[in-house]
Amino acid sequence: MPATAATESPQGLAAYADVTTSEASLRRFLHGLPGVDQVGAEARAAGLGTRSIKTTAKSMALDLAITMVDLTTLEGQDTPGKVRALANKALRPDPSDPSCPSVAAVCVYGDLVGPVKEIVGDRVNVAAVATAFPSGRASMEIKLADTRDAVAAGADEIDMVIDRGAFLAGHYLQVFDEIVAVKEACQRPDGSHAHLKVIFETGELQTYDNVRRASWLAMLAGSDFIKTSTGKVQPAATLPVTLVMLEAVRDFREATGVQIGVKPAGGIRTSKDAIKYLVMVNEVAGPDWLTPDWFRFGASTLLNELLMQRTKQQTGRYSGPDYFTLD
Repeated sequence: MPATAATESPQGLAAYADVTTSEASLRRFLHGLPGVDQVGAEARAAGLGTRSIKTTAKSMALDLAITMVDLTTLEGQDTPGKVRALANKALRPDPSDPSCPSVAAVCVYGDLVGPVKEIVGDRVNVAAVATAFPSGRASMEIKLADTRDAVAAGADEIDMVIDRGAFLAGHYLQVFDEIVAVKEACQRPDGSHAHLKVIFETGELQTYDNVRRASWLAMLAGSDFIKTSTGKVQPAATLPVTLVMLEAVRDFREATGVQIGVKPAGGIRTSKDAIKYLVMVNEVAGPDWLTPDWFRFGASTLLNELLMQRTKQQTGRYSGPDYFTLD
């Protein structure tokens, strides 16, 4: 992943320095953001979801979607052998077709970063969940140690979870400070940083207004990506929630010149779903986000569906689900 993109802006991040100096100023700013029209957001998301694309464009979209997958396993029964197999699949999703692209990253628990890194090296990123995933309920010492351990093991990306209890209670500065601290813990001895994705668990945030507020809070705190969900809570990623987050990163770049990525995760299982999201990215945020550097899918089963559709596009035959290895 590249460093967070910056472009010329009349204001820049410096214009928001006073916003995070106190709980009162941060609350005033977040609650001063334009409210989300729930009916309008859901209607627009539904409308974008009905767009159709032509065969040639669909082939390109399938390959693009594959390159955006964070191939994920986050189960208590995960083993080094399982994640090594997943790492090999990440490198060569379809071993029978060398033209099939690799995925963006493999996402695992922090203690399994090493076995994945042994397989993928620098060819595919390794993402680790941290900060007491999925609940986010632990002391800061534990959260920071969790992050540092994953970075030391070779994680290229850290997927942290915010404390939703603190956020919903209105303790915005506490959440902000935690993100800042985790960002600092992502630093390596050579001064470089693992990229930080901030998970909101949007299914627990209750309103689209809260999703917008969480997006701006995380971006002001230094996140490189904002992410919908852990995949452990329903609803997880939805088109309307992702639309709100895409609007937020678009508006943030317009205001500051800084580009932030978006990662919907959980519940995205079919190629049709993936293409709906790609259409939305293009229409809402713009084509600059249509790369794995700025948009990802957090998924465990999506990759096989994309591979089956890709094979059908190439051969005219639909392979069964057992044609590709199970994730």
